[in-house]
Amino acid sequence: MPIRPAARPETAHPPVPPARRPRAAAPAPTPLLTVAGGQLVAAPRSVPASRGRRSRPSSNPYLRLLATPGARAFTAGNLIARLPMGMFSVSAVIMIAGARDSYALAGAVTATGLAATAVVAPFTARLVDRYGQARVAVPATALAVLGSLALVLCVHHDAPAWTLFAAYAATATTPNTGGMSRARWAHLHRGDPAALHTANSFEQAADELCFMLGPVLAATLCGALFPEAGTLVGAVLLMTGVLVFAAQRATEPPVTPRTRRAASPLRTPGTPALLAVFLATGAVFGALEVVSIAHAGGAILALQAAGSCAAGLVYGSLRPARDVHRRLLLCLAGMTTLMSLPLLAAAGSAALPVLALCLLLAGAATAPTMVTGMTLVQRATRPEQLNEGMTLAVTALLGGVAAGAAAGGWLVEHAGTVPGYTAPMTAAALALAVAGAGRRVLSRNPARTR
Repeated sequence: MPIRPAARPETAHPPVPPARRPRAAAPAPTPLLTVAGGQLVAAPRSVPASRGRRSRPSSNPYLRLLATPGARAFTAGNLIARLPMGMFSVSAVIMIAGARDSYALAGAVTATGLAATAVVAPFTARLVDRYGQARVAVPATALAVLGSLALVLCVHHDAPAWTLFAAYAATATTPNTGGMSRARWAHLHRGDPAALHTANSFEQAADELCFMLGPVLAATLCGALFPEAGTLVGAVLLMTGVLVFAAQRATEPPVTPRTRRAASPLRTPGTPALLAVFLATGAVFGALEVVSIAHAGGAILALQAAGSCAAGLVYGSLRPARDVHRRLLLCLAGMTTLMSLPLLAAAGSAALPVLALCLLLAGAATAPTMVTGMTLVQRATRPEQLNEGMTLAVTALLGGVAAGAAAGGWLVEHAGTVPGYTAPMTAAALALAVAGAGRRVLSRNPARTR
């Protein structure tokens, strides 16, 4: 009799108790095991569907660009290193003029540094191409920072004037961080013209932003703290930014071994014509800067940089041109036309807000011109010489800035500010003429098809 109750459950119910049925249904949501970041992790089976919705590409080309693995890290370091580029010359002028009571000496020292940079920068870029960005940029930056610190000490201790020239000339080893950043984008997005177009536009907008904020930051530091503050802070930012930038080895372009001595990019068909365009374009910037400062003060130049920065961002969101040479001609024609606006405003004795608006509009053609020109430089230069090619373009641009500043200053002193505004418009027209004359050579460049 006692055995029957035990036997009844075996015949009346199934072998698995009801309490265990939910456990038997558990395999449906069983998590998937996978490896991420070197660790074993579990993820629900429903995650892939939601992940697909999250990974939908953004419609903003700049968000897609910065979503490139490693892009945000090297961009952050590059922006930190690039900001002092707009600080050093202003800081040096304030520091030297305040200590020696001579703007002529301050201008001569900064001009010497610019000339030294034009000579040294292409060789530094050639070393970057040959041995890698990190191996060359860090020691070159350290030498440039030592030059800035030596300049501070020479000014502070009232050293002879020739020591100022020697110290500031040592800063010419500063690497072209903008060119190295463009080289990384070209390496990461080779074969994707749309992404490269957006990257070049982003870099040009960053240039304008840094050269717009740099002088303001330098003047504020020198005025609020002490005259040497701008140079010291700039040196710290430069070294810190280059160290952060160089530490991102995953995005650094690989060094291409050279089996023979490569010819200089200057010998590449079309490159001399491109450099001549950059030289004339730099004269536009230099002349416009000097004449505008003489006519209305330096603060108004921020509007020209702001217009260029905004135009660069808008230009980068557009589709890349199929015929880049034709686009360059259109940009230069637009720049020539817009550079006539400040001349008309000054000739008509317009109020300062009107001139400011004209400078804002004049800057709108600057960034598209530079972006298109840099795109042609990238196409015309061999991959293993990309840093050198872009540095040559920047060097030509700086040479044009110096020539334009000298021409604009001469016109202002001998004829006045109104005739002075003819200098940037004439330089833009010259750049347009050079680009038009060299279009056939550029079209025959074999390197442009890569």
